Parts: sequence; C-alpha cells; structure tokens
Amino acid sequence: MNIKRGYAAIASLSVLTLGLAACSSADTKNSDDAKSSSTSKSTGTLNGSGASSQVNAQQAWRDNFTKDSGVVVNYDPTGSGTGRDQFIAGKVAFAGSDSMLKPEEITKATERCQGQEPLELPLYISPIAVAFNLDGIKSLNLSAEVIAKIFDGKITKWNDAAIADLNKDAKLPELDIIPVNRADDSGTTENFQHYLAAASNGAWTYKPSGVWPRTGTQSAEKTSGVVNLVKSTPGAITYADASQIGELGAAAVEVSGEFLKYSPEAAAKIVDGSASTKDASERRLTVDLKRDGSVKGAYPIVMVSYLIGCTTYKDAKDATNVKSYFSYIASKEGQEAASKSKGGNAPISDQLRTKVEAAINQIKG
Repeated sequence: MNIKRGYAAIASLSVLTLGLAACSSADTKNSDDAKSSSTSKSTGTLNGSGASSQVNAQQAWRDNFTKDSGVVVNYDPTGSGTGRDQFIAGKVAFAGSDSMLKPEEITKATERCQGQEPLELPLYISPIAVAFNLDGIKSLNLSAEVIAKIFDGKITKWNDAAIADLNKDAKLPELDIIPVNRADDSGTTENFQHYLAAASNGAWTYKPSGVWPRTGTQSAEKTSGVVNLVKSTPGAITYADASQIGELGAAAVEVSGEFLKYSPEAAAKIVDGSASTKDASERRLTVDLKRDGSVKGAYPIVMVSYLIGCTTYKDAKDATNVKSYFSYIASKEGQEAASKSKGGNAPISDQLRTKVEAAINQIKG
C-alpha cells in the first residue's frame, strides 16, 4: 500500500512538472511571436512606378497602408509609359498608368506574369483640367473645337473672336497663347487627345496616343513639369490632372449645350455611364469612356488611371504585398483617403469595387 502511494505521488508530481513546463514553453512561444509580429512590420518593401497623375493619391495610400501593415511602398512617378515598361521588364511589382495596356504590352505582361493575364484595375478616376495662366481670370468657357484649335496652333491670341464669343463678360487680353504639352509618354496626353478627337467636330485630326503629335511646341515632363511651366508663363495653357493645377485658372467645357466645370463627381458620371472595352476581362477591367460631351452633367475630359499587376508572381512576398496594397486602395477607406487628400479623385462605385475585389483575390505567389 505504501509503495503504491509512493508511485501515485511521483506520477502526480511528474504531471504537474510537465504541465508547468508546457505553460512555460507556451509563454515563451507567445512572447517570441509577439516580438516577431512587432518587428516583421518593417521588413516588407513593395516597389511601383508610373503615372505622375497618381502621385498625391499614392502618397495617401502609401502612408496609411505602411502605418497599418509595416510594408514600405515606394512609388516613382516616372510617367505612364515608363511605368508600364518597368513593370513588363520586372523592375517593379506594380505600375500606375493613365492609359490602357496596348495589345503588344498585354502579351509581354502575360509573359512577365508567369504566363497569366495581368491585372488592369481602374482605381483612380480624375478630371483632366484645361488650365491656364491669365491675370485676374479664373474660369473661361471653352468648347472642344476651340480647345483643339488652341493646341493645334490655329488660335493664337487670347482675345481671338472664337474665345470672346464664348465669354462675353471676360476682359480678354491681347496676349499670345502658349500651349504647353507633356514631353514624355503620358496617359494624360492620350486621354486628352481622345476627348479632342471625340468632341471637337473634326478640328483635332491627330490619332490619339501617349506622345504629343506636334513638334516645336512648349513642353515639359510629368504633370508637375507642365503645371510649373504654365505657372511661370503668362498666357500659357496646358492639360493636367485637376488635383495638381493649384491656383491656375481652368476652363468650363461644353456639355450638352451648357458649360460645365470639372469636379470629381462630374468625372465619375462618365465612368458609370460608359461601357467596358471589347477586350475587357475579369482581370482587365478596362473602360471605353464616352467623351463626346453628350452625357448631361458629366465632365468629359476624364482620366481613368489603372493599377497594373500580376495574378501570379515569382516571389510570394510580392504577391502578398501587392494583394494587400491593391485591396486597401480599392476599399472605401482607401478611395476616400485619396479623395480627401490632394488626390482629388472620384471614389469608385460599389458595383465596380465588387469586380475589382474579385480580380484582386486571384493574386497568388
């Protein structure tokens, strides 16, 4: 009986010892996990480049995303064309572009994305302002035909009858008009020309592209470049993402027989009222914008800027980070953060968000 009691006591002591050891091990593991969680937030890096129009929105997105996730996001506003090139070459994990991927770029991007069709998501919607530097004048009514002739060098004075007839109360100076265009390959340039081609009654005869079609003009690189040049040049006029024109004057453009100033809300109406492109897919959510000025209350000089990425990445960390970052950008919180900052964008609709989220969920390593 005494021997049995001794064994029972030893067994109980062993169980207690093992239990204490297990608790100690669990506490140590939990402590290690907590340390790991607190330090891992600063280890991730995500690199992107592209549209300079997105620079303010990207700043808001990056700041909030990095604060919450610890992933450091770098975005270089190199311009849409360079951004697409760098993405296709594998130099960055994602790109921003103010124009859609061309057919040959889709083929190359598919190769870069491990044989899978790339993502092309319309996550930045913004009006393009026709901005000018005229002392004492903050707004002018300008038709698409007049704008086309200004940028084609056919209307050369601010007091030209074609401008004066649309602005009876304005004191227009006898000053040379100095059109300023983008010098780099720019999605803003392509979007602006698409508007001119659609709405100017044939006054714009050039085929829209990211490269300005005329030579010998005043030009500068990136959105900041053209805006700064116009700010320093009396009589100058340019086209630029509306969020970045600052105190420059801006044109109200003709829409359904009336003149409409730009606003994020008016820009969003064009997107909601336009169809998908013929080659759109569940991953490439590209939009065929209706830019001819026929949609009442909708500002027609609009830029839908895309976020371009892969669904399949060679590096699993890139897949995780891109998926998380794109998900934040597409969220109501992300869209509103950019809109409330200097981004000036129109938040995407819930209907579009559903399609975007379905595409993002396909991303994997």
